[in-house]
Formats: sequence, C-alpha cells, structure tokens
Amino acid sequence: MLRLRSLLLTVVLIGVLLASSGCGGKAAPATQKATPVTLKLATQPWIGYGPWYIAQEKGFFARRGLNVELVSFNTDQDLNAGLAAGQFDGANIATHTSILLANANVPVKAVLVMDLSMAADAILAGPGIASLEDLRGKKVAYEEGSTSDILLTYALSTVGMTKDDIQPVPMPADAAGSALIAGKVDAAVTYEPYISAALSQGNVNVLYTAGEKPGLISDVLVFTPQALEEKGEAIRALLLAWQDAVDFLESNPEEGQAIIAKAVDSPMDEFQAAWQGVKIYDLAENKKLMSGEIQSAYEAIGEVLKLSGEVESIPDPATIFDPAYLP
Repeated sequence: MLRLRSLLLTVVLIGVLLASSGCGGKAAPATQKATPVTLKLATQPWIGYGPWYIAQEKGFFARRGLNVELVSFNTDQDLNAGLAAGQFDGANIATHTSILLANANVPVKAVLVMDLSMAADAILAGPGIASLEDLRGKKVAYEEGSTSDILLTYALSTVGMTKDDIQPVPMPADAAGSALIAGKVDAAVTYEPYISAALSQGNVNVLYTAGEKPGLISDVLVFTPQALEEKGEAIRALLLAWQDAVDFLESNPEEGQAIIAKAVDSPMDEFQAAWQGVKIYDLAENKKLMSGEIQSAYEAIGEVLKLSGEVESIPDPATIFDPAYLP
C-alpha cells in the first residue's frame, strides 16, 4: 500500500461557514466561500485514500471552499520525514505511524479514521512456501517501518517467530511484489493494488492477510497542531468533502471506483478485486470509532511496535484522536 505543512506557505485564512450536518453519515449542504483556503496534504497511492481522489475529480474540495493539494509519496519514510519537518498541513498515514511519531516527539492529531484493511494488505509467497513457518531462513521483501512491517511482525509472532528468523530484504511496497515475481525473494509483504498485480503475473499465493487480525492495519488523517489552530474551520470543511466523496461512491460505485483505480494506476479488473479488501469509514462511523472503539485496536498495534522494538511506549489514544473536527 503506497501507503506533512510548508514553513514558507502563506495562506489567507477565511472562516468557513458550516451548515449543520444531517442524520447518519451524510454531509451537510455545500458552503460558499469567496476565496478558497489551501490545505497541503501528503498522501500515497493507496486505495483506502480513494475518496480524496473523488473529491478532487468531482470538485467537492472547491465546493467546500478549499484548495487541496495532494502530494504523493512512494515510501512511508519520505512522507514521515516531510511531516516531521513541517512541510505539510497534514497527511494520510497508517494508524501505527501516529504511534511512531508520538514516540519521536512529533505532535499530530488524528481527526478522521479513513479505512480498514482486511485482504488489502498481505504476505505473498512463492512456490514451496505454504505456511508462515516455511518463511524461516527465507528472503522476505517488505518496507521497514510501514504497515507491511507491522503485518509481518504480528504474523510471525503468531507462530513463535520474529524477523530474526527470516532474511529481511528492505524495499518499498511497490517493488516487493515485483521482486517476488522475479524470483529475487521468497516472499513479499505489500498491499493493494500491488497484491493483485503480483497475483496476476506469477506463481504466487497469499500466505497471510490483515484480515487475520481485524483493526491491525488502518489509516488516519492527521494534522499538525499549527494547522489545527490556524485552519480548524477548513479542516472541518475537508471532512465534509470526504463525506461528499463517500456519498458519491455509494451512489455511483462504478464511476467512483474508476476514479480511484486511475489515481492509483491500477487496471480496473485488478482494482475491483482489491477493493473488496478495504472498508471505507464515513463521518457517522468515525463518531463511534473515536468514542472508544478505536482504543483496543490502537493498543494492539502498539503492542506489535513494542514487540519489534520500534517504540518504548504506547500513547493514550485520547491524546492522538480528536473528534472535535467531525461535524
């Protein structure tokens, strides 16, 4: 799954007049603004971020009085470095990344849970590998510090193994599947659309998916404290644009999915298979998640990070998740 605010960026801040939201997850009526507020978001070509591509394509950002710049990265490392350096207002990141950032004293707040991955993150294996135990001593490609790292660490722990029992081959998620197809590694950990691409090209099987531990792999929208203070109303409008896109996707599934598939550069047949492995959350569901449901999953993710030695402590979810920006 190719799965950050500029210090020099000057933005005229104009308050956004928000109409009260309707029942359920439906967004409120569009707001009118004379001058759009700019929000710069770091992202990656991951299908779980799909509603943003719809919002951009269908004009929902502009409708909400926003000028949203989506800046795409191919690796978590580069995106996280930019976020820590203050190059963006906010970012789409894996939930576990918020724990890493908190331990690195990089303050961010999560204002939206965007998606949950089930079959859309997976460990793929070549011929002769039929179980996790078969990975012992084998070359496994994955991106360090990413959702792939989380999934691999957790999966190995279920059979009493650690990454010390394999031969790690660090590489970006988009290259891991290709390395497996080419026979350069014995297994690869990646996400959609790269899973479907690998399965369509070679003698590859799915060894383990995120669905084995629901909640382990998810993604959140985070913002820096400065952005929240200076552009709070624009961020509320951004969440309404997300809901606009989710509503459009529900009403126009073929067109909405086609927009996402194009944005992540995935053939439609591969995309449709990948799409089945992702759950997109609307704003009403976010209210439930942030009222307590996210806590157990967050703690489970933190335990995996502690197991791998990447963090020393798990922050209180209440210090990370902020439902105040949900309409």
